[in-house]
Amino acid sequence: MPGTGRRADARRNYTRILAVAEEEVAAHGAGASLEQIARTAGVGSATVRRHFPTRRALLEAVSRERIEVLRLRAHALTGRADSRGALLEWLDEVVAYCVTARGLAAALCYDTAGADPVRGNTCAAALEEAAAPLLHRAVQDGKVTPDATVADLITLIVGITLATEHHPDPATEANRLFRLAVTGLSPQS
Repeated sequence: MPGTGRRADARRNYTRILAVAEEEVAAHGAGASLEQIARTAGVGSATVRRHFPTRRALLEAVSRERIEVLRLRAHALTGRADSRGALLEWLDEVVAYCVTARGLAAALCYDTAGADPVRGNTCAAALEEAAAPLLHRAVQDGKVTPDATVADLITLIVGITLATEHHPDPATEANRLFRLAVTGLSPQS
């Protein structure tokens, strides 16, 4: 986000580019045209790149508000008596956000170098920080396997979201696959 030391026109450009980018990503997903964003915002492509040097930076900026809602939700769920239920409720909300916010899954996923999805990624780092107390408590209560990490959970959600993106009903299919991952393949005895 532009600092307060930036010129007023630079701050207006940033705000306008971000608003247009939110609409374009919602309509066209993570592959939204940066050139179209620039045209619609009434700025040059160099201005877009000056504010958002990479597509990932733009996607993260678009997703920042949604990530903040999820962060606050995780905080609200911390301390619930059913620690596994609280974690799963929060993860359900992350899945729902990822399915409806085209581009959020891409903002959370591995970069082209195959780096950890959490390190160096502000969206994923914010989710990791938010989910860590929920996961820690569920593990501590013996309700979740101790070798699960938040990065594992984010990777699982990203994979499910990307795999269902073109399904006729992506939300239902993503939820079904997430439930399958949570319960496992073996029937309950």
